[in-house]
Amino acid sequence: SAQKTMMVAQRLYEGIDVGEGSVGLITYMRTDSVTVANEALDELRDLIKDRYGEENLPGEPRRYTTKAKNAQEAHEAVRPTSGRRIPEDVKPHLENDQFRLYELVWKRTVASQMSPALFDTVGLDLVSGRAADGNIRFRATGSVLVKPGFMTVYQEGQDDSTQTDQDRVLPPVK
Repeated sequence: SAQKTMMVAQRLYEGIDVGEGSVGLITYMRTDSVTVANEALDELRDLIKDRYGEENLPGEPRRYTTKAKNAQEAHEAVRPTSGRRIPEDVKPHLENDQFRLYELVWKRTVASQMSPALFDTVGLDLVSGRAADGNIRFRATGSVLVKPGFMTVYQEGQDDSTQTDQDRVLPPVK
């Protein structure tokens, strides 16, 4: 529930002992802001370059703007206080719900600063024979992942959105 999520987020914000004393793992969570501090952007860009390679790093930091009216943006976006605190490294110090929420915040923050994924659009026609009115044709359309970009770190779950014919990733076909 939203209430439980906020309670877990509050605990991550207030601080947890992760082996270096009590440390706040995320920034203030009661905000609608999508702005990330320049120091955090620099750290995230270094992390992406070191961990995922320079090919997954765009030329400039990605900066987002809020489209919602009446957004509460007094604070910066919810993000890890340090991108260098990898979720798996702090997992032993967290309860399961704390880990799952921290991992989500970390992955989405890192992915938001990575290069886009690159897909090739593919169409496949199968002609099965002849009918009285012409060829019987089956068509499959979709895309093939060429460069995963941000998807190396984070990909929305299947149940987060309905899949249309345009969203299908086709398997390799010979």
